[in-house]
Amino acid sequence: MGTMIVTDEKARQLKEVLDRQLLAIGVSLAILIDEAGNVIVSAGNVNGVDTTSLAALAAANFGATAQIAKLLGEEDFSILYHKGKKDNIHFSKIGMDFILVTVFTDDIPLGLVRLRVSQVAQELLDLLAEN
Repeated sequence: MGTMIVTDEKARQLKEVLDRQLLAIGVSLAILIDEAGNVIVSAGNVNGVDTTSLAALAAANFGATAQIAKLLGEEDFSILYHKGKKDNIHFSKIGMDFILVTVFTDDIPLGLVRLRVSQVAQELLDLLAEN
Protein backbone atom coordinates (compact mmCIF):
# COMPACT_ATOMS: atom_id res chain seq x y z
CA MET A 1 0.00 0.00 0.00
CA GLY A 2 1.28 3.45 -0.88
CA THR A 3 0.94 6.57 1.18
CA MET A 4 -2.64 7.30 2.09
CA ILE A 5 -3.90 10.61 3.39
CA VAL A 6 -7.21 10.59 5.20
CA THR A 7 -8.73 14.05 5.14
CA ASP A 8 -11.17 15.23 7.80
CA GLU A 9 -14.00 14.78 5.26
CA LYS A 10 -12.89 11.22 4.41
CA ALA A 11 -12.64 10.37 8.12
CA ARG A 12 -16.15 11.77 8.64
CA GLN A 13 -17.49 9.62 5.79
CA LEU A 14 -15.79 6.47 7.10
CA LYS A 15 -17.07 7.13 10.63
CA GLU A 16 -20.58 7.67 9.27
CA VAL A 17 -20.48 4.22 7.65
CA LEU A 18 -19.38 2.64 10.94
CA ASP A 19 -22.10 4.53 12.83
CA ARG A 20 -24.84 3.61 10.36
CA GLN A 21 -23.89 -0.02 9.79
CA LEU A 22 -22.40 -1.18 13.09
CA LEU A 23 -23.20 1.17 15.96
CA ALA A 24 -26.83 1.20 14.81
CA ILE A 25 -27.14 -2.52 15.65
CA GLY A 26 -25.62 -2.06 19.10
CA VAL A 27 -21.90 -2.56 18.48
CA SER A 28 -19.97 -0.80 21.26
CA LEU A 29 -16.85 0.15 19.32
CA ALA A 30 -15.64 -0.13 15.72
CA ILE A 31 -12.10 0.74 14.66
CA LEU A 32 -10.78 0.69 11.11
CA ILE A 33 -7.02 0.18 11.08
CA ASP A 34 -4.34 -0.47 8.51
CA GLU A 35 -2.28 -3.65 8.57
CA ALA A 36 0.51 -1.85 10.43
CA GLY A 37 -1.85 -1.10 13.32
CA ASN A 38 -2.50 2.59 12.65
CA VAL A 39 -6.00 3.82 13.48
CA ILE A 40 -7.74 5.18 10.39
CA VAL A 41 -11.03 5.99 12.14
CA SER A 42 -12.97 4.85 15.20
CA ALA A 43 -16.61 5.07 16.19
CA GLY A 44 -18.47 4.28 19.36
CA ASN A 45 -17.62 4.22 23.01
CA VAL A 46 -13.86 4.70 23.25
CA ASN A 47 -13.97 5.73 26.92
CA GLY A 48 -11.46 3.69 28.84
CA VAL A 49 -10.18 1.96 25.68
CA ASP A 50 -6.69 2.72 24.43
CA THR A 51 -7.54 2.50 20.72
CA THR A 52 -3.91 2.97 19.68
CA SER A 53 -2.79 -0.07 21.69
CA LEU A 54 -5.85 -2.07 20.60
CA ALA A 55 -5.08 -1.31 16.95
CA ALA A 56 -1.43 -2.30 17.29
CA LEU A 57 -2.31 -5.54 19.06
CA ALA A 58 -5.05 -6.34 16.54
CA ALA A 59 -2.59 -5.95 13.67
CA ALA A 60 -0.05 -8.13 15.49
CA ASN A 61 -2.78 -10.70 16.13
CA PHE A 62 -3.56 -10.80 12.41
CA GLY A 63 0.14 -11.12 11.61
CA ALA A 64 0.57 -14.06 13.96
CA THR A 65 -2.58 -15.70 12.66
CA ALA A 66 -1.35 -15.34 9.07
CA GLN A 67 1.71 -17.36 10.02
CA ILE A 68 -0.48 -20.01 11.68
CA ALA A 69 -2.55 -20.17 8.48
CA LYS A 70 0.59 -20.77 6.43
CA LEU A 71 1.66 -23.58 8.77
CA LEU A 72 -1.72 -25.20 8.13
CA GLY A 73 -1.49 -24.72 4.38
CA GLU A 74 -4.04 -21.90 4.27
CA GLU A 75 -3.40 -18.64 2.46
CA ASP A 76 -4.90 -16.57 5.25
CA PHE A 77 -7.61 -16.45 7.90
CA SER A 78 -9.67 -13.37 7.09
CA ILE A 79 -11.83 -13.37 10.24
CA LEU A 80 -10.88 -13.69 13.91
CA TYR A 81 -13.25 -13.77 16.86
CA HIS A 82 -12.64 -13.77 20.61
CA LYS A 83 -15.36 -14.21 23.21
CA GLY A 84 -14.99 -12.68 26.65
CA LYS A 85 -17.14 -12.62 29.76
CA LYS A 86 -18.69 -9.24 28.98
CA ASP A 87 -17.29 -8.19 25.60
CA ASN A 88 -16.58 -9.96 22.36
CA ILE A 89 -14.25 -8.83 19.61
CA HIS A 90 -14.46 -9.55 15.92
CA PHE A 91 -11.61 -8.80 13.52
CA SER A 92 -12.16 -8.85 9.78
CA LYS A 93 -9.76 -8.20 6.95
CA ILE A 94 -11.07 -5.42 4.72
CA GLY A 95 -9.41 -5.73 1.33
CA MET A 96 -5.69 -6.40 1.40
CA ASP A 97 -4.59 -3.51 3.60
CA PHE A 98 -7.16 -2.91 6.33
CA ILE A 99 -8.70 -4.58 9.38
CA LEU A 100 -12.02 -3.75 10.98
CA VAL A 101 -12.08 -4.30 14.75
CA THR A 102 -15.57 -4.60 16.22
CA VAL A 103 -16.33 -4.82 19.96
CA PHE A 104 -19.79 -5.95 21.08
CA THR A 105 -21.63 -7.65 23.94
CA ASP A 106 -23.59 -10.91 23.97
CA ASP A 107 -26.74 -8.86 23.35
CA ILE A 108 -25.66 -8.66 19.69
CA PRO A 109 -25.58 -11.99 17.81
CA LEU A 110 -22.21 -12.83 16.23
CA GLY A 111 -23.99 -13.70 12.98
CA LEU A 112 -25.45 -10.20 12.76
CA VAL A 113 -22.02 -8.64 13.33
CA ARG A 114 -20.47 -10.87 10.65
CA LEU A 115 -23.26 -10.02 8.21
CA ARG A 116 -22.95 -6.26 8.76
CA VAL A 117 -19.15 -6.35 8.53
CA SER A 118 -19.34 -8.23 5.23
CA GLN A 119 -21.90 -5.69 3.95
CA VAL A 120 -19.83 -2.69 5.00
CA ALA A 121 -16.48 -3.96 3.68
CA GLN A 122 -16.91 -2.81 0.08
CA GLU A 123 -18.37 0.52 1.11
CA LEU A 124 -15.29 1.21 3.24
CA LEU A 125 -12.93 0.10 0.47
CA ASP A 126 -14.69 2.34 -2.04
CA LEU A 127 -14.29 5.35 0.27
CA LEU A 128 -10.64 4.53 0.95
CA ALA A 129 -9.90 4.23 -2.76
CA GLU A 130 -11.33 7.67 -3.59
CA ASN A 131 -8.84 10.47 -3.98
